[in-house]
Amino acid sequence: MKKLIIRGNLGIHRGAELKVDGEEVVCFAIDKQGDYHGPSRPQLWCTVGTEDERETFEKRQYVPHFLDVVAVDAEAITVLSEPDT
Repeated sequence: MKKLIIRGNLGIHRGAELKVDGEEVVCFAIDKQGDYHGPSRPQLWCTVGTEDERETFEKRQYVPHFLDVVAVDAEAITVLSEPDT
């Protein structure tokens, strides 16, 4: 599990499957930053991981401050699927 900072808005939702640097991950949570103040482009701060890590995320059996952080531009991400909303 890691924190993924996406520079730019992909318009994704929780549960979206993404491909980042050749790795397929699921977006467990999203926080949108920079709408009113901040960078010129909004940022999506996502907690992502594999399906095997979903239970760990849901039971909060991790420390958010100790997750690895990866920052990428929105153009470098492929959206594989979106959840049915």
